[in-house]
Amino acid sequence: MTGTTRGSLALGAALLLAGCISFGAEPPPSLLTLTATTPVPAGAAASGTADTAIKIIEPEAPQRLGVPRVPVQINDTEIAYLKDATWVERPTRLFRRLLAETIRSRGNRLVIDGDDPGVVANAQLRGTLRDFGYDARTSSVVVRFDAIRASSEGGVETRRFESIQPGVIAEAGAVGDALNRGANDVAGQVADWIGS
Repeated sequence: MTGTTRGSLALGAALLLAGCISFGAEPPPSLLTLTATTPVPAGAAASGTADTAIKIIEPEAPQRLGVPRVPVQINDTEIAYLKDATWVERPTRLFRRLLAETIRSRGNRLVIDGDDPGVVANAQLRGTLRDFGYDARTSSVVVRFDAIRASSEGGVETRRFESIQPGVIAEAGAVGDALNRGANDVAGQVADWIGS
């Protein structure tokens, strides 16, 4: 068998295999993320003790927010997902990082936002991200967070925070921008509640 024949057979086999193998769906044109409007500057430092630090726990969320898609509330009982709107990772994890960055930027408090069980902070912020999507009935983006703050002294407080961004068109870019604004608004409200 000549080298040309072997090359032709190998090429033919590769083409046959290409028709049988799937590498998954086409990737989305872009991915959504959250960015803090007031990031902590480089070189900023904080220190504290277990009594003065606060640990940010990843929020819980209903199942419709447990996927990397942006939910659209069509009516009281139906949801869909916005075309071409895909998060880079879970929205609850992105929101936790944004909360931590915003609280850090508002004061000198030591903020812990990792999952390391060895890092101890007696005060904690947790909660449930109730809404984080688009409402087609009002053409608005809704961010709603039910926060639970446990203090180092053992007290517990709860509060609901909300931001509604009206007049948003149902397109991935516009909704992503509005969700970032709404998430920053809520994170700022939470930071003011937590204090420095």
